[in-house]
Amino acid sequence: MDLVVLDMETFYSREFGLSKLTTEEYIRDPQFEVIGVCAKHTDEPVEWVSGTHEEIQRYLDSLQLQDKAVLAHNMMFDGAILSWRFGIRPKLLLDTLSMSRAWHGVDQRHSLAALAKQYGLPDKGTEVQNAMGLRRSDFSPEQLADYGEYCKHDVDLCLALFQSMMEQGFPKRELQLIDKTLRMFTEPELELDLELLEGHLLSTQRRKQELLDAAGVADKKDLMSNNKFADLLERLGIDPPMKVSPTTGKLTYAFAKTDPAMKELEEHENPHVQTLVAARLGNKSTLEETRTERFMAIAGRGKLPIPLRYYAAHTGRWGGSDKINLQNLPSRGPNAKKLKKAIRAPEGHMLIDCDSSQIEARVLAWLAGQDDLVMAFANGDDVYIQMAAKIYGVAEEDVTKEQRFVGKTTILGAGYGMGGPKFAAQLKNFGHEIDEDEARRIIDIYRYANSAISGLWKQAQQAVKGMVHGDKYAVGIPGVIEVDPAVPGIVLPSGLTIGYRGLVAEQSDRGYEYTYQTRNGPSRIYGGKVVENVVQGLARCVVAEQLLKIAKRYRVVLTVHDSIVSCVPEDEVDEAREYIEQCMRTPPKWAPGLPVNCESEVGKSYGG
Repeated sequence: MDLVVLDMETFYSREFGLSKLTTEEYIRDPQFEVIGVCAKHTDEPVEWVSGTHEEIQRYLDSLQLQDKAVLAHNMMFDGAILSWRFGIRPKLLLDTLSMSRAWHGVDQRHSLAALAKQYGLPDKGTEVQNAMGLRRSDFSPEQLADYGEYCKHDVDLCLALFQSMMEQGFPKRELQLIDKTLRMFTEPELELDLELLEGHLLSTQRRKQELLDAAGVADKKDLMSNNKFADLLERLGIDPPMKVSPTTGKLTYAFAKTDPAMKELEEHENPHVQTLVAARLGNKSTLEETRTERFMAIAGRGKLPIPLRYYAAHTGRWGGSDKINLQNLPSRGPNAKKLKKAIRAPEGHMLIDCDSSQIEARVLAWLAGQDDLVMAFANGDDVYIQMAAKIYGVAEEDVTKEQRFVGKTTILGAGYGMGGPKFAAQLKNFGHEIDEDEARRIIDIYRYANSAISGLWKQAQQAVKGMVHGDKYAVGIPGVIEVDPAVPGIVLPSGLTIGYRGLVAEQSDRGYEYTYQTRNGPSRIYGGKVVENVVQGLARCVVAEQLLKIAKRYRVVLTVHDSIVSCVPEDEVDEAREYIEQCMRTPPKWAPGLPVNCESEVGKSYGG
């Protein structure tokens, strides 16, 4: 397939640009203007073309990009311009920004300037800074020529980065995933129900005030008192977040806007918590209000582009982008599925939301060789009831709903070495309180019943030690993952690596402890955490392969955690559902015996 490298230069100002607007807002705005475009076939000189919209349209049409692979650095931006502004949809979308995140890890900088420096390439130019506030008609011929040279240089850098990463062994299959992820944004299919959104916004605003009144917040001063705010959180079952004060060195409340714990509480599933935190931080709107308003604004501009960041997490999972995180739309509580129901299939189509059931628990049991648990999953047994029966010493048919919930939490939460106190805290977050002695008893039962999983943690701990000293140790079923001390890290079946760069060992009163470097500073790593990383990375590999299989026949419009959402013609729903479920019940070739399963829902909207 022919390769064309592309770069667009567009009008921006202090008030109109990506520092103020989302990518979707910026490109769809009437003020948007393409000043010029550079294009390069692999072995030919770079071309710079500037002109009216119609002139640039004719040039882009002449490139016949619909038959070619098109490469850019940040293809979400350039690809959206091609699609939304010029009606051009290339055969394959390639993106060095996405590639770098997967190849070099999410904890480093991935700008073109940073990557050029990393690869020993010429420095990226700065002429774009001189273009602020200038329309195409404002440029002198000399300025426009300089801008063109700057754009040409970016294209050369982008191609050099692409070629280097491919020569280093970047997996070709991942290029397909990048393409499918980008098309969710650049070629939107989903529509938004504006009437439903307007009604939801009004009810959300009304409920916010009711929640504040119910909490007894008559004055915002009540929220600004640390002790009173902590008391309000405790009444909602939330332990007030704490931190060590840099001034006094003592524990204090972590209630600042910049504290990560407060950011998490802003997105808490309980709307009471969201409302209190938003009011405390001085935000006019809660997260649910902000999202609803953003969806309403998008509805006024067109279809809903799905902005997903390919390889957003350390383990390779997708993540939200462009100020729309579709990974955590509420499914429970008073806001359950309200926003999801506003996301609808186009006329004549339906949405199939298929979830890879208990994928992490299944991968963990399979990788560890916990054969009895693998068999139970394969047979369709209720493994939560089985675990609860062991915990409470009762027959499976006598397990209560509450006991099954504890069994479920144990299966899903105890597989990465969690101790009793943390398990008790996890249950408390779900509204189920037990003391720490009972929590330790449950954890001991889990570990005894799943000795192969416990053994996997020990293997992973040896692997961490080995990576520090340059030695290799096997982890799990042979041939699935590979420990690479040179990175150091663990190579997944995808060919990508979960890296632990800067891994060091330090002596402590508990023996050696290991840390690696992240963008937020040193992070502790140990056997159970490595197993968690590997299992999540393998689960991502499974879902990725399922997505590519489904995409051969049906349009994948969204992936959230371990689910894949496809848009299918109404008259093919039954056939499509059968095909999609078959894809998600078939393990990858590298995972024979992995008992994958799925559940699917069909509806006109994403919310069913």
